[in-house]
This record gives sequence, structure tokens and C-alpha cells, in this order.
Amino acid sequence: MASPTADPTRPAQAPPEPLKEAPAGPGKLTLIAVLLAVCVVPTSISGTAVALPDIGAGTGAAQGSASLQWVVNAFNLAFACFTLVWGSLADLIGRIRAFAIGAALFALASLACALAPNVYVLDGARALAGLGGAAIFACGSAILSSAFEGPARAKAFALFGTVAGVGVALGPTVSGPAVDALGWRWIFGLQAIVLAVVLACVPVIARGVRESVGGGRLDVRGAAVFVLAMAALTYAIVQGSAWGWTSAGTLGLLLGSLVLFAAFGALAKRTAAPLLDLSVIRGRRFIAYTLVPVAASFGFVTQLTYLPSYLSTVAGYSASAAGTTMLLLTIPVLVLPMVGAKLVERGTSPLAVVFASLLCLVVGDLALLVLGPDTSLAVMAPAMLVTGAGMGLSAGLVDGQALAMVEPAKAGMAAGFINTLRLGSEAIAVAVFGSVLASLLSDGSGSGASAYDDAFHVLLWVMAGVCLLLGLLVVSLARGGDRAEGAR
Repeated sequence: MASPTADPTRPAQAPPEPLKEAPAGPGKLTLIAVLLAVCVVPTSISGTAVALPDIGAGTGAAQGSASLQWVVNAFNLAFACFTLVWGSLADLIGRIRAFAIGAALFALASLACALAPNVYVLDGARALAGLGGAAIFACGSAILSSAFEGPARAKAFALFGTVAGVGVALGPTVSGPAVDALGWRWIFGLQAIVLAVVLACVPVIARGVRESVGGGRLDVRGAAVFVLAMAALTYAIVQGSAWGWTSAGTLGLLLGSLVLFAAFGALAKRTAAPLLDLSVIRGRRFIAYTLVPVAASFGFVTQLTYLPSYLSTVAGYSASAAGTTMLLLTIPVLVLPMVGAKLVERGTSPLAVVFASLLCLVVGDLALLVLGPDTSLAVMAPAMLVTGAGMGLSAGLVDGQALAMVEPAKAGMAAGFINTLRLGSEAIAVAVFGSVLASLLSDGSGSGASAYDDAFHVLLWVMAGVCLLLGLLVVSLARGGDRAEGAR
């Protein structure tokens, strides 16, 4: 832990064996293997939804049934609950080993999905895949943080952000044709094949990348309380729109999650080796970086999720045309992470790039207010591109900068925390957006496309406001970190 006079952005002690960039061959292979695995996870999340009608027909599950929806929800729930656990476990047993275990779990689960005889087996296999996906994300980013330094680390995390964006954006594009040509089982079979390739690379990675293993034991009690808290929160979000946000079940789960999170914090203070060392998240600038993906969840992920429905319902786009138009939102996510890394490499402050991305989210969401039944693509395009830039500029950059502030021995824990915030905020943002949209539609005086148009515009104001508030908080925390650093 840093001394009172230490630079808060750097660890006070180097690990016994500092982790440098690996030799060219193993270093490149490490990057390729991690990015391949990382790409599978968001592709599985966004692409599986496309296959739900075919899955329902193939397994006999009714469209819209809870058992069919849990093909998606089971993955998200397991992912959200176990990301932090995997991050801390990776610090104990080694990030490469934990990453390999996660990739193996995901591959086996995908194979089970491809062979599932009914939807209930499929739901269980998807939960297991979510468990593996949590390990891939938490351990993958920790491996990159440990294996690379300086400009090489910045480029690695820029590619991390790019590939994650590619997975989200292209998941439906890849899964749709795969379902049409090969059948829904093959979308899971292809995931298993890709992860088998990743696992084949692990022995070479392990020989080429050195890492120090912390040893010790996992905080099982803290892990159990945290998983229960996340499960209660996530399940409440998943079921909130169906049960009603003010129903006894939803409110009970939300209250229970708050109590459990409070208990988790209390246990962390009294445990010698807690699941989450609270000293890791006390740095103001570290928290500032970790809040940036939360803003992107509200300002970008909500648009990625609901804008296609708007284009179809209000503007009369076909499903194909709506999907093609969404490329305007996702292209910046594919291109700009590397631009952000280049700017930092050439001397631009990382915080300046982050502030620019937050400004783009606010401006982009407000610019989307131009949307209407007859809005031309030429008018719509700048707003969508700016919103996408808000996500793309900071994608990967915030992970690399935040993890650089943490002791190398706790990089896995910190990566787990960042990704827990990222996925949790995405689930909350999408669920709240959908619930409020449904409420506005039911209470509105208009009907059909007109009501949807009015409700969507109200939510654009809300999302822009949320992004603005989070942006101001990030600026305040970052400046506070600068003052604290100067005082030291």
C-alpha cells in the first residue's frame, strides 16, 4: 500500500518479478489470444438475442416465455455476479491460469448449448458460459495490464476496447446469417471452436509471460455475500419491468441487495484478505476512470439497444435498414479507441481524452433529438457518429489508466471491479430505459408511432442529463485527485 508521501498513481512496491512486455512472439500471441476470447463474450451477449425465435422453435419454448428469455438473462446474471470474484481469484492463482479456466468453462458451456435437448438445459449452460465470460473479461484485462508497459500497454487496451466494441456491434450481424445458414446451435458451436483455439495458445503464453502469484485463500464469505447481493440486484432489474418497479418482489430484492452490499463492505473492513480491498477503490482518479463506462452505459448502450426499435416503429425502417443504419453508431467504436491511444502516446492527457468522450456522449444524445418520422439519414448521421465517438474515444483507455494506478498484485481485483461496474451499469441502464419507455407509452395521450416518438425524446433528455451529471462527477473526482497529488 502506498505511503503518505507516495505518488498515488503508482504502486509503492514493485512485485518480486516485475512484469515487462513479453518477447515479440509470445507478446503478440498473448494479445491475439486475449482479444479472441474477449470478442466472443460480447458477441455471445448481443448475438444470442437474434437467435431466440429459432431457439424457441427448436426447443419448443414459447416466444416471450421466461424460459426463453433466460437464455440471455442467465448469461448476464452469472457474468455480473462473478466478475469481481474471478478478478480476486486471478490474483491468488495466477491470471493466465484463471483466464484458461474461464475460457475452458465457456467452451464447454457453448458445446453444451449446441447439444442442449431442451431450453432448461440451455439456460443452465448459458449460466455456466456467463461464469466463464466473467473470468475472460476480468483476467484478460489484468493479463494485458501485467504483460505490457508504456505505449505497448496503451495500444493493447485500445485494441481491447475496439474488439469489445466489434463483438457488441457485429454480434447480431454474424449470428443472423449463421442461424439462417447453419441453424441456431452453430452459433454456440462456433464460440466453442474459437475458444478451443484460444486454449491451444495458453501454454505458449504461460512460457512467454511471467507473473507473480499472490497465494493465500479466496475470501469465500465475502464472495458469497457479494454474489448474493449482485444476484438480488440483477434479478430485480431483469424482472422489474415484468413485476412492476414498485411491486413487493422488486422492492424487496432491491432492499435486500442494499443490505447485502452494506454487509459486504463491513466484512471487507474486518477481513485480512478481502474479496475487494477497499484501498483499491479509494483513489479519486481511479474512481473517476471507472465511472466513465457507467456514463457510456446510459449514453451509448441504451441507444444501441433501443434506437433500432425507434427506427422501425417511428421512421418505418425495415429490420435490415435499421441494422445497417446502426453502423453509424458503432463505426466510431471500432475506429476511435486506437485514435485515443495515439493521442495519449503523442502527449495528450488521458483525462482530456476522457473528458472529450463524455462531452460527445452528452452532445450526441442531445443531437439525437433531431430524430423524427421523416428525418433524413444525412441529418441523423452526425448525431449518431458523435454519440458513438463518446463510447469509442475512451473504450479501453479507461481500463488501462485505472489499472496503472493499482499495485500489480491487485490488478485482477481492480479489473474485476471495473468490469462489474461496466456490466452492472449496462444492465441497469437498459432495464430502466425500457421500463420508463413502457410507462411513458402506457400513460401517453398519443398512440402508436407518435407516442413512441414522444416517449423516446423524453428519454433522450434524461440520458443526456445522466451523462452530464456523471461527467461533472468524473471531472470533480479527477481534479480532486490532481489536488491531492499536488499536496503530496
